[in-house]
Amino acid sequence: MPKICLVTHFFPPHMGGIEKVAYEQSKRLIKSGYEFDVLTSKVKGQNEHPIKGIRIVTYPSMKLAESFGVPYPILRLEAYKKFEQIIKKCDLVHAHGHVYMSSCLAGIIAKKCKKPFIVTQHNTFIDYKSFLNIMEHLNDFIIGKSVLKRADRILTVSKETMKYVLKLGADKSKTSVMYNGVDTNCFCTEKKEDNRKKLDLPKTRKIIFSVRRLVYKNGIDTLIKSAALVAKNNPDILFVVAGKGPSRKIIEESIKELGIENNIKLTGFVPDNLLPVYYNAADYFVLPSASGEGLPLVLLEAMACGLPVIATTVGGIPEIINHLENGILIPPRNPEAMANAISKIIPNEKLAKRIGEEAKKNVNDKFSWKENVRQLQEVYSKFV
Repeated sequence: MPKICLVTHFFPPHMGGIEKVAYEQSKRLIKSGYEFDVLTSKVKGQNEHPIKGIRIVTYPSMKLAESFGVPYPILRLEAYKKFEQIIKKCDLVHAHGHVYMSSCLAGIIAKKCKKPFIVTQHNTFIDYKSFLNIMEHLNDFIIGKSVLKRADRILTVSKETMKYVLKLGADKSKTSVMYNGVDTNCFCTEKKEDNRKKLDLPKTRKIIFSVRRLVYKNGIDTLIKSAALVAKNNPDILFVVAGKGPSRKIIEESIKELGIENNIKLTGFVPDNLLPVYYNAADYFVLPSASGEGLPLVLLEAMACGLPVIATTVGGIPEIINHLENGILIPPRNPEAMANAISKIIPNEKLAKRIGEEAKKNVNDKFSWKENVRQLQEVYSKFV
């Protein structure tokens, strides 16, 4: 029975794109006889054995960067011993994210212990529009390059992500694209009225849903500005924004300044089991990302639920969406373009219905976890 050491900066119950991918893949692979030791940082509510076949092993870390909206645990010196102890006993090391200190240490020890080392890269360059860009570049060139150099195989979630790692020196012969998946049994079309009732949302108002961590790179500031523009001619419109993050206070102040308190509802964190309810309570989905996207899971989830989506041309998003066929593409950081796209689709129910149906079909045909895991198992089998 092959044992995989899975290295990820966070793992459920902490939720984000990387955590979700790591969990969805590992919980499916245990059915094929794999076992997982997950090396991750400590978070509240962690269970050492979340499901049979997965064991959580936490390493000592500091989360100083989280105050800046950057989910980047910094390893303590004691982490080395923990990594070595776990990696020695595994058959293969699979790290998520090239810039994390945990991935770097895992790569060093994997080579020392002569274990195969695989890396999955999830995002493109994150433009923070601040001094954090310097840190991002340093991370790329000091830690990222080191991780990619040691990798026996590099998996990227989109073609844009692949271009990103190749620019950093990844070996092209070892690098390939493996698109993320979505659970279409969980994320599917349900009755709007029933779901609005569950969430106590108004029956008759048009609802635009977005789920994003409240940080600059995710473009929530653009969404808020566009909401103010849309509300001028559509005073009954309601934007429902799910997610938490360090920018919440700034966003609340912006909503108040723009006088759109009646048009925006900030729900805070929404657990995974409630996300399908929110998608199915909405009329449209907007993804306002400013930078750094690889292949957003929330976009696949919204499309699987049959929602017409409006999304920015960032990272791998244009690889999923064909403009006006299965979604609407707009430039990032452009409130006017976003407002214009929303305002045009609101009265055009025929277009919205067609786009939503095509989106659902595309995701069901091309983006299943079953196919994703089949490809990953094929990669694993070459090493163990």
